[in-house]
Amino acid sequence: MNNILHIVNGDCTAQILAKTSLKGDVVVWREMLCEGPLHKNVASDEFWKKRYAFFEEEHNIQKLEYFDKTIKEIVKIENIEAYNEVVLWFEFDLFCQVNLLALCSYLLQNFRKDINYYLVCTGKVKGKEKLQTLSDFLPEEYSLLYKNKVKLTRNNLLFAENCWNVYVENNLIKLQQFNFDKSSKFQYLQQAILQHLKRFPSENGLNQIQNKIMSIINSEVLSAKEIVHKLLIWQSSATVYGFGDLQYYTYLKKLSDYVEVKDEKYYLTAKAKLLISE
Repeated sequence: MNNILHIVNGDCTAQILAKTSLKGDVVVWREMLCEGPLHKNVASDEFWKKRYAFFEEEHNIQKLEYFDKTIKEIVKIENIEAYNEVVLWFEFDLFCQVNLLALCSYLLQNFRKDINYYLVCTGKVKGKEKLQTLSDFLPEEYSLLYKNKVKLTRNNLLFAENCWNVYVENNLIKLQQFNFDKSSKFQYLQQAILQHLKRFPSENGLNQIQNKIMSIINSEVLSAKEIVHKLLIWQSSATVYGFGDLQYYTYLKKLSDYVEVKDEKYYLTAKAKLLISE
């Protein structure tokens, strides 16, 4: 009988997986490597130092909490010799694809020929107009997702690691020139990277998300919660960022030169109005 390790993209997927008939242990990848400083050597001391500092400075998450929720879970993957099958459960969006690349790089550090590696990556579904997340599937549908999993070879993992290294370097020209679509095993990767490129500054010095926030505030007077809600609606229909509330609140917070708050409502500053009128 197979000893299976399921590595899932978040707690929601883990909860659904627990309601299925699928056997195996579960590790939850609780990170958002699409944001903050990175290091190519995943799970190295330097990698964790950068992530510690980011979560503490940007999100007021203390080291102990980050260690308990993230590091303690991720390092379980190092004890991989107990399994003969590893299944990665991720989604099509930028948030998931970056985490997936990092995970593949991490798996290479302890790669074993006697283990079969597989990927379940949701997105396109026949008859569905929108790309589907893992949360869009019922527990009883997970068996079919598992049945249709894609085998990952060592060369596939090496390709993912190369993609990870390019992403970490975050050079606009290299990101534009690198062929992220080279492997059919990672069919949503190129689309995710194209979305990431829109986070580089546009002609007015702001990226796509920042410009969208400005547009929302310019159109009506809203609270932070209302702005983030609109961003999530926009995201689901026009982007593949895959961000949660936390990321968008951070983007809003960092636009202090362009927005001001009065009675918990957001308004554009004179600088922002000048930028929009140009």
